[in-house]
Amino acid sequence: MLDKQSKIYVAGHHGLVGSAIWNNLKARGYDNLVGRSHRELDLTDQVAVKAFFDEERPDAVVLAAAFVGGIMANSLYRADFIMQNMKIQCNVISEAYAHGVKKLLFLGSTCIYPKNAPQPMKEDALLTSPLEYTNEEYAIAKIAGLKMCESYNLQYGTNYIAVMPTNLYGPNDNFHLENSHVMPAIIRKVYLAKLIHDGDWEAIRKDIGKRPVEGVSAEHSTEEILQVLAKYGIYDNKVVLWGTGTPLREFLWSEDMADACVHLLLNVNFSDIIGIEKYSSVYYGTSASGVVDRNHSEGRGGAIPSLGEIRNCHINVGTGKELTIRQLTELIVATVGFEGEVEFDSSKPDGTPRKLIDVSKLHSLGWTHRVEIEDGVRKLFEWYQSTLV
Repeated sequence: MLDKQSKIYVAGHHGLVGSAIWNNLKARGYDNLVGRSHRELDLTDQVAVKAFFDEERPDAVVLAAAFVGGIMANSLYRADFIMQNMKIQCNVISEAYAHGVKKLLFLGSTCIYPKNAPQPMKEDALLTSPLEYTNEEYAIAKIAGLKMCESYNLQYGTNYIAVMPTNLYGPNDNFHLENSHVMPAIIRKVYLAKLIHDGDWEAIRKDIGKRPVEGVSAEHSTEEILQVLAKYGIYDNKVVLWGTGTPLREFLWSEDMADACVHLLLNVNFSDIIGIEKYSSVYYGTSASGVVDRNHSEGRGGAIPSLGEIRNCHINVGTGKELTIRQLTELIVATVGFEGEVEFDSSKPDGTPRKLIDVSKLHSLGWTHRVEIEDGVRKLFEWYQSTLV
């Protein structure tokens, strides 16, 4: 198991989940952490990733880096969503294995489940029927990632854990209108519509200056700012949102997600998940240079027929609670203090009608959520405002 001196590489440590995991590990006394920004290390670059692992040789890896976005981004950048994520996963997981990493935690998404999966979705709903079309490429990439973890464990006796979080929100969330997720997008739209109505152009320019929209920033004219905001359904005291508002969604505070991830990283092994104490016995010899000799192995897990079929070893991470997009919007409207009109454009796609996950496996492994949605929305809006000061 990992101790306080173990070197832990957090891939994506500036992102929503990665930063929360980093802070959670720090709070628990794990100070030997390694992180690289995208500028410092492009995880889609196989040669660069190998060089990083050669240099740092971490004991554990948290793979929280990904190419992500909402419905609009998934629709526009389908090739990017599958290719970028596959490259990241293949590079990091293969180098983790090649460098003898003791523990790896892979973060996926509940969009891996079929569009019409029985609700709440259990882990064994995976690959039972077609996916939601609007995020199919991202889902396929994440399914491949969890299968990589599962397969490495079964073939090589590694200890790689795959977690599938529900919709996440929290500090360091993405509020850029062009590719943000539903909650931060609605918060920003409602807030800007309120500011336009209030005539608070100082605050509007701070907002646009911090997060430009299609290249339009604080230096542009009032007319140019209003024109670009209108493209995203933001008007004077009015907001237009995509879809009908009827889809049901589950949301998890990112710091809760981080706590769940660290709990699993430190306390749960692959053998705990599949219920077999010692599912394989693998030994790797090393050459004089310290490189793993893959040809020297015994008892590959995947070659033990007595274990039967081992699949769906990933873990759902969420609250097990849901609300409609309309209900979420009403909660945001009340939190922001918006008194204008909210209109839903039913000509635009809704995405998956319902995405509630079964979290009984997670609970059985010793973790439950703490932050409820009402407190979470307030905390996220306060964090967003703090970035504009």
